[in-house]
Amino acid sequence: MSRPQVAISAPGKVLLAGGYLILDRQHTGLVFGLDARIHVHVQKLPTSPGAVLPEIIVRSPQFKDAEWRYGYRETEDQGGIEVIQLEGHSASAQSRNKFVETALAYALSYVSNTSNTNIGSTSMTIVADTDYYSHPESTDCTNQARFVNFNLPLTEVHKTGLGSSAALVTAFTSAVLAHYLDQSQLALYSDSGRARLHNLAQAAHCAAQGKIGSGFDVAAAVYGSCVYRRFSPSVLEGLGQVGSPGFTGRLRAVVEDSDPSSKWDMQIDKSAAVIPHGLRLLMCDVDCGSESVGMAKKVLAWRKENAQEAALLWATLQRGNEDLTRELQRLAQGCRTSSDYRNLSDIIQTIRSLIREMSGKAQVPIEPQVQTELLDACCQISGVVGGVVPGAGGFDAIALLVQDEALPSLQRFLDTYTSANTNKDGPVVGKVRLLRVKQEIEGLRMEESTMYADWVRLSHDQPPGTFSDLPSLG
Repeated sequence: MSRPQVAISAPGKVLLAGGYLILDRQHTGLVFGLDARIHVHVQKLPTSPGAVLPEIIVRSPQFKDAEWRYGYRETEDQGGIEVIQLEGHSASAQSRNKFVETALAYALSYVSNTSNTNIGSTSMTIVADTDYYSHPESTDCTNQARFVNFNLPLTEVHKTGLGSSAALVTAFTSAVLAHYLDQSQLALYSDSGRARLHNLAQAAHCAAQGKIGSGFDVAAAVYGSCVYRRFSPSVLEGLGQVGSPGFTGRLRAVVEDSDPSSKWDMQIDKSAAVIPHGLRLLMCDVDCGSESVGMAKKVLAWRKENAQEAALLWATLQRGNEDLTRELQRLAQGCRTSSDYRNLSDIIQTIRSLIREMSGKAQVPIEPQVQTELLDACCQISGVVGGVVPGAGGFDAIALLVQDEALPSLQRFLDTYTSANTNKDGPVVGKVRLLRVKQEIEGLRMEESTMYADWVRLSHDQPPGTFSDLPSLG
């Protein structure tokens, strides 16, 4: 069977409400997909006549030396497909890419258990929309190309916090399945097909992270905007690692949700996540970034040591988050004037106050002072309804709810914004860049392969990092 050339993209995300609470099944999170997408193109690797190259090449041509070459082998006792980065054959000096490597191993292991398809040799190209990464020399991204050459190694480019790893793993695993399996086995746009892709991406993403997270970012990558309640960690706890005896059978049961004793139980309500007409969800990059994993550990440690106090605070936060969701739904149902947004603004301010309380008690910078200063300044602009430091907080991009007519005023303000905070002990906000992303209803989707023709062609014809004729930031 001739394997098709395929391309699949997955959106980024912003957890507008529910940071930290979403780790517990008692609580929910309001998560919006963003139209900044990670794209994965897959095609059969062209080889010379008679040559046999059991090799899979993965390239990310927007970055210097971002190429990984893998061999693969089927392990004993149905342990799945192990992928091995080929020493001396990779142009990358960036060592392993754990997300690509794990996603590839999990996807190929599932393919090997469900199909007789010969894996053969394959070329994969990863392309990211510009707003996943900071480029502080520009405050406005509206005139830039969708894909640009960053002219830097991947490790030297700051992320904006839009969920690139979850979008990558979701698009990557889905593209591998779309390439190797026929349409009847995949059924991307059916409920059952999308559920299998979700389950596989969750398993691979958790394995790459080394922990079972809440999964809201993968859920948004697959389904788009939603109110999300996490799955029980026990669903993945018994899966084991690639190469362990029986791994492919366990993985297939997880992906297809066929084990009656361990069913997927996440809840995804797409109808509840709405932004009213006339209001925009915008992101502002502060080019600082934070390590949310360490922050989460500290918050959970505080919660464990102060169970009663934390339970009361989290319950109050959950009510505030539910109020936010209901108010957005109410506003989406009718005509609005500026005065109609006063209640929404008050709800957001209440949530921020509770977040700062938790931040202080846990000694974690969920809403750091420099972010408080920026949010408060933005909210003084007429038409800016409110804003938060989304998700786990820290120094990632802030989220703002802004009336359409206020966008020019906000842009002018950010063009000249300078933080008054001169604290030398922590990150300092310099230029603030208004990203061009907006909320995205749609999740995972097929794309036209021709959209990536230049990037795919040049990643084959030239060494990585030499794409001088493509849009560039430097």
